Amino acid sequence: MITAVHEETGRVTDVHHPQHGACIAGRILVMPSGRGSSSSSSVLAEMIRAGVGPAAIVLGVRDPIIALGALVADALYRRSVPVVVLPPDEYARVATMGHARVRGIDGVVDVQSGDD
Repeated sequence: MITAVHEETGRVTDVHHPQHGACIAGRILVMPSGRGSSSSSSVLAEMIRAGVGPAAIVLGVRDPIIALGALVADALYRRSVPVVVLPPDEYARVATMGHARVRGIDGVVDVQSGDD
């Protein structure tokens, strides 16, 4: 999905995506896995550089391309976006939340409902 987002605006550009036109800038992006090619890492890094990247990314399965984009943005631009991979039961719970918060304590990232 990252490649279906405009890297200068953070808006979903895929006309077939149910969230076409939505802006992911500053929001927690929850997706089961990455979709697209290896260019997803550069699109993500450029979105983070431009200040229109997500606040955090929550995945259901590991995706090295997404992780690479976040790592490159941190290394090159000193801007970080946490990438969290959750076990299936926790991912299913988070995917249905209307609001969530990602916070890190002592190197452990915790995803909570926005009401906690």
